Amino acid sequence: MPAYKRVLLKISGEALMGQAAFGIEPTTLNSIARQIKAVNATGIEMAIVVGGGNIWRGASASASGMERATADYAGMLATVINALALQDALENAGVWVRTQSAITVQQIAEPYIRRRAMRHLEKGRVVIFAAGTGNPYMTTDTAAALRAIEIGADVLLMAKNSVDGVYDSDPRTNPAARRFERLPYIEALNRRLEVMDSTALSLCMENHLPIVVFDVTSPDSIIRVAHGEQRGTLVGDHEVVLEELSPAATSGKPGA
Repeated sequence: MPAYKRVLLKISGEALMGQAAFGIEPTTLNSIARQIKAVNATGIEMAIVVGGGNIWRGASASASGMERATADYAGMLATVINALALQDALENAGVWVRTQSAITVQQIAEPYIRRRAMRHLEKGRVVIFAAGTGNPYMTTDTAAALRAIEIGADVLLMAKNSVDGVYDSDPRTNPAARRFERLPYIEALNRRLEVMDSTALSLCMENHLPIVVFDVTSPDSIIRVAHGEQRGTLVGDHEVVLEELSPAATSGKPGA
């Protein structure tokens, strides 16, 4: 029996890069598509939000002098590129999939319509949400939280690139960093831990949406997490995370 009926998977743009320095690595993309197909085949309804950081970062462009709203809209277009690449990989794997965009690109994607998205899910189709929320100054993390709540997802799965959960400090720079197995929302907010941006995390907290942060590069990690296997870090209500506030011992290396 699946642990969840409906999930939303947030895939960062960096996760699509694999070992490449830029863009999309086909081997990584196909591996992600294979895992999504396996989850979908078990009857779990699956929606996906994709980031665009492997192609464009609006915040970085803004810091270099570009007008922020324009930079963010360019980032939305990067997520559309990633969504189309993922859609193609899923279709090649034999998965029925629909892409919905929060900005109008009618030649290549449906507009985002909540009831239509839910109908697609009920019919067993995978739905990819592109272009974030369609608004500048909002991250794709916020889009993932918002869409998950809108469609009534049971959990938000945050796929990270070579980082296997939430740490008390950056494991890439601090070898002594410790990983949390379970963490209350308020603790993550108060300590400013890098789960997701604070707007997204507050949305999840207010709507009691649990979050699982895990390493997408670990073998079959999407399949395992979607079926309820305890991997990475679970962020949720105090009742969900029980008394396990203490960090788990780790080697301190991403992907350990």
